[in-house]
Amino acid sequence: MGDVSPVVDRDRMLRAIDVASRARHRASPNPWVGVTLVQTDGSIAWGATQPPGGNHAEIEALESAQDTVGSTVYTTLEPCNHQGRTGPCTGALIAAGVARVVIAIEDPDPNVAGTGIARLREAGVEVDVGVAAAEVEHQLRPYLHHRRTGRPWVVLKLAATLDGRVAAPDGSSQWITGPAARVDAHRLRAESDAILVGAGTVRTDDPSLTVRDWPPPELHIDPAGITDPRRIVLGTAPEGTKVHPCLEFDGEIPDLLDQLGSDDVVQLMVEGGPRVAHAIHHARLVDQYVVYVAPALFAGSDAASLFAGMGAMSIEGIWRGEFEDVQRVGDDIRIDVIPGGAAESQG
Repeated sequence: MGDVSPVVDRDRMLRAIDVASRARHRASPNPWVGVTLVQTDGSIAWGATQPPGGNHAEIEALESAQDTVGSTVYTTLEPCNHQGRTGPCTGALIAAGVARVVIAIEDPDPNVAGTGIARLREAGVEVDVGVAAAEVEHQLRPYLHHRRTGRPWVVLKLAATLDGRVAAPDGSSQWITGPAARVDAHRLRAESDAILVGAGTVRTDDPSLTVRDWPPPELHIDPAGITDPRRIVLGTAPEGTKVHPCLEFDGEIPDLLDQLGSDDVVQLMVEGGPRVAHAIHHARLVDQYVVYVAPALFAGSDAASLFAGMGAMSIEGIWRGEFEDVQRVGDDIRIDVIPGGAAESQG
């Protein structure tokens, strides 16, 4: 089986990555994994991680195949080798007579961490690791970050005008961006296990923090397994507000991240106002900034800005990140920024 060309291996792994994307909104806290299974006659079966308690991607692919003996399995993440909500995938692959397993990356989860690869090899299965590794590292980065640090991947979502303003002087802020941006933001919510806002935002906007606009009907995505994120309020949420039931938290944000990480929150979305954004940014706790920019201007200094609090005192002290992606979303622009090497040492 090892005579398959690297180009073919990569193509089949890219197809597994595409399959994995379909599980992004329903798999957490499990990793969203995709599998391409190539049978000896060349026919292909696929599998993606099911909601918690359901099949892992490898089992889905095995159950979809007609004949697994001698087959090759391409999986985006090392197969599990322990008993959790389901049995170990390594055992199922061995029992199915799979001849070769191609793995994009190893699983840093302490319950796996190379033992899945070792067990397959001990059973005589050919194993190759590293195909399309960079793409899978990116696709699974919230999961990998959680397993490596014990904390959730923190996404700070912001929406502003061209001049960086988020609310009018009278406090009104709905809606700066258009419907397409709001749908995209709800997709981010659907990808997140929890969402964080400040008590001030609750008092001013009374948000429901649901995924009511995702998935849109035109995408034909099965909403089964897609749930609203857990809602967390920094401070006290007034009685009767839509955010209830929620977790009210009054401690330090790093302690909150530790608590959430231990409670299987893989990705945390922060939608708080300027004060919450300032606090979490200056604590260097943001892993990904998602900024929606509308083609609009307040054109004055009295509207609220993205961050409320003391900023850099000089040009040498400004924070610098890296543009990761820029895309048009309806009439607005979405900009993704991640912390860069230089940014880590600047204020």
